[in-house]
Amino acid sequence: MGKNSKFIAGLLAVTFGLALTATGCGSKNTAGESKSEGGATKISIFSCYYQTNPPAANSPLIAELEKLTNTDLNFTWVPNSSYEDKMNVTLSSGDLPDIMVVLGKTPGFIKSANAGAFWDLTDYLKDYPNLSKADPVILSNSSVNGHVYGIYRRRDMMRTSVTIRKDWLDNLGLKEPETVEDLYQIAKAFTEDDPDGNGKDDTYGFVLPKWSNLNNSSPYDIASVWFGAPNAYGQAEDGTVTASFETPEYLESLKWFKDMVGNGYVNPDFATLVYEDHLGYFIQGKGGIILDTYSTRSNIVNKAGAQEADRIVTFTGNLKSPDGKLYSYPTPGYSGMLVIPKSSVTTEERLREILSFIDTCSSKEGQILLNNGTEDMYTPDPDDDRFAWAVNPDSDEYKRLNSDRASLAQIGTGVQADEYYILATKEIQIPYKRRLDIMAADLEYAVNNPLSSYVSDTYTSKGTTLDTIIVDARMKFISGQIDEQGWKDAIELWKKSGGEQVLKELAQLSSEK
Repeated sequence: MGKNSKFIAGLLAVTFGLALTATGCGSKNTAGESKSEGGATKISIFSCYYQTNPPAANSPLIAELEKLTNTDLNFTWVPNSSYEDKMNVTLSSGDLPDIMVVLGKTPGFIKSANAGAFWDLTDYLKDYPNLSKADPVILSNSSVNGHVYGIYRRRDMMRTSVTIRKDWLDNLGLKEPETVEDLYQIAKAFTEDDPDGNGKDDTYGFVLPKWSNLNNSSPYDIASVWFGAPNAYGQAEDGTVTASFETPEYLESLKWFKDMVGNGYVNPDFATLVYEDHLGYFIQGKGGIILDTYSTRSNIVNKAGAQEADRIVTFTGNLKSPDGKLYSYPTPGYSGMLVIPKSSVTTEERLREILSFIDTCSSKEGQILLNNGTEDMYTPDPDDDRFAWAVNPDSDEYKRLNSDRASLAQIGTGVQADEYYILATKEIQIPYKRRLDIMAADLEYAVNNPLSSYVSDTYTSKGTTLDTIIVDARMKFISGQIDEQGWKDAIELWKKSGGEQVLKELAQLSSEK
């Protein structure tokens, strides 16, 4: 790092430190200060929040969490919008908390992990009743080159959902799709057969927003797996690694989209439509199919109301390929992780104190507190112990506490399973139970990324540039700006720009496991 870079990094660290002091947030615990006067374990936590305001230090929910875990917690809250930048500044400052939320395998996190900044937890998790039950697939997905540097925050592995205008299906006498060809034909009918019955040619079958990333659960990633392509990477028996977009199956999935675009079955602004705006096409009756996650229905409920969602929304999961097989597209099963810096947690004894806290948070009681709140905030459903409903959700008190709960949920892990209540009224439970059934069935056919735990140094430094080459070519191919040769040329450019080296590094890393 040059002199100017060091000066800027130092200035940012000082500036951020002053900002934390001004807001009353704490710093790391030093040796000899791990216990409060009452014997509670002192723990400092650096985490993000999505709400308007973070929890106050005297939040009743923090008090309940401290009581449950016998801890004295000191939080540093950072808005999600600036979290990545603030996290990197904090890492460079050396003044680290006992626990830090990391949102993903970002270059900053990878470099710090490789430099030995965090405890390697690989051999410790087995000693704790909840952490020892971590899902081996998700644990592998969240690891870095075979090392567990963080405790993953569990999320549903199977989230892929095809959301469809139910009223349009009914109007045209169509059934929900089971195959990719079924979905193509529905997109065609929704475009050409006046599904809303207004006598106008004003509907599109498929609603696609702009996607600027690669291998991030986009409709293109999902469909490529449906067609039989590997999830991100494939690996042959001899260890050779192939990028998914190099395969014939990936190209066939792009042709599927290209045909729909060329025939006018997709919204014409698919290359520029902001993701947050694509629900408008669906709700306003301009488009009839969204390929995304199950949260699409929840988002429609939030925007249009539960009654309208019941009228216009149906959904299904993954679809069968052209050869009649089911290849389901999974997520990695986690969203970020909790890491423990070595500079603040300097002894194994102290490490085990921190892990005990995280283990208790992952217990059923801990999960319910972090995800549902205190007992006066919810009522368990006497007919189904998976569900509960909120008590006085429209009251100011509930909204305030629920905002605190949503922030505290960011430190929840639930590594062994989701054991908290799903907040849903009887009416909402109906589609949710169907969702759970479909997810369970699809999970049996999940196509996992075989190299998800490995991190290429070349990709860490050049990943954004490399991904852009393929994303741009994908868009140009689908829109008809380049042909198959142009697509192949883009792949060759990707290889020469560092992609070939990425594949070699991944193959080497996987051979060393």
